[in-house]
Amino acid sequence: MVNGPVTRGWWLPRSVVTLRGRIFEKVNGDRAVTLPDAAHGPEVFERVYAHPAADGRSAGAGLSDLFWYWLAPGPEVHQEHLEPGERYEEVAAVTRRILAGGSAALAAAAGGAVGRALDAVPDDRISLVRLRDLVMPAWAEFAYELVFEEPCPAPARDLITAHAGDVINALKCTGLRHPRRRARLTAYLRERVAAGDVPHRLPASLSLPEQVHYLQGTFFNTAVVQLSEATAHVLLALARHPEVQERLWADPGDDRFLGNVLDETMRLYPLFGIAHRITTGEVPLDEETVLPAGSVVCFSYPDYHATGYDRPEVFDPDRWRALSAKDAHHIPFGVAANRPCPAWRLSPLVLRAAVREVLRRYRLDSTASHTRSNPHRAPCLLIPRGLATGPRLALLRRFVRLRDGVEDVTRGVRQLVLGTVMVLHARRLRLATRYFEEHPPAGRCPVAHPEGKGR
Repeated sequence: MVNGPVTRGWWLPRSVVTLRGRIFEKVNGDRAVTLPDAAHGPEVFERVYAHPAADGRSAGAGLSDLFWYWLAPGPEVHQEHLEPGERYEEVAAVTRRILAGGSAALAAAAGGAVGRALDAVPDDRISLVRLRDLVMPAWAEFAYELVFEEPCPAPARDLITAHAGDVINALKCTGLRHPRRRARLTAYLRERVAAGDVPHRLPASLSLPEQVHYLQGTFFNTAVVQLSEATAHVLLALARHPEVQERLWADPGDDRFLGNVLDETMRLYPLFGIAHRITTGEVPLDEETVLPAGSVVCFSYPDYHATGYDRPEVFDPDRWRALSAKDAHHIPFGVAANRPCPAWRLSPLVLRAAVREVLRRYRLDSTASHTRSNPHRAPCLLIPRGLATGPRLALLRRFVRLRDGVEDVTRGVRQLVLGTVMVLHARRLRLATRYFEEHPPAGRCPVAHPEGKGR
């Protein structure tokens, strides 16, 4: 971590930071339980996460209004937010089918897409980039090719990138939503789906507009955003740990060590901070407490991933030489018993290909901070292999450190303001609440808003 008075934000009033935290905690409502906590450790986290009654996703949680607002359009058919039942099972099966493919072909497609993005970076000088911005067009192309099974044209790539970038900036509260930007991708996909251009059989229970929103949310939002974030985290970790980077460069075929790097990155910087579920039946919390149906359980990935390790705050891929991801407190793709990520097989495969393609061309260096949320989009220096750096590298490293510190302070204020605006707007729109008032989940009564209807 870079130190210094600027990067610590010493002049930023503590009350501003505290206020921002309280605003987002308030969204949870009074019925929320966060695990693990001081009284309930990782074992309780695991047991409750895997409990069959901890399977509600959107109906009845104050957080749902906010997440639906961020993920619009079409959050009601987004795979992550569908309620359990036949529709979810059908949609999940289609997603798995689209993501299926041979390992070699998937790796080649990912490496090729990343390579095309890198072709735009000069190979005769040091370049300062934002890693997330660099790789997002590549993953937009990759997702397009999964869905349409054809090369991605530049206009489509740009539509997907603009949409995914808008979603993730809103989620991180570094920018407001731009519905028109998202609507342009919706219109493009509607035309393609209506024309029969999607070679996959889409969920039959979804109408044409719902099929469009399903593709937009699952593949051109979540897939592109999560792969971009994961790639940025891995590459930034390598940039900040040159000894690990050089080991990978020296032996690019060492799948095991690269796998350890990915595991350690996802442990220390999980893509999800909090995953929330709503109980659809009683769930025992401990010997004295039973969570009633309708309880909101927030699962903290960072807190869970910090338990059971020596020096959990340290980036150490070698710890995985003696650890098994199966036995460790490590669930980067959720758990098999409760809505696992459908890309659990694909993601490590294509991430390895992406990392190898970058390291084949460049050495990475960064003095920027590295946090789980990565709101700065991972500033990094790309140094072409074999380039003599000279004194310019030292100057650039100082510039990255200084700019990161200044941005960190000003960004905190911006996130507070924009986050507050979006929380209030989401509460006013009540997207999830209104939807479930009209479409109560099967076998469940209409859900009342936990903080009062219309508020």
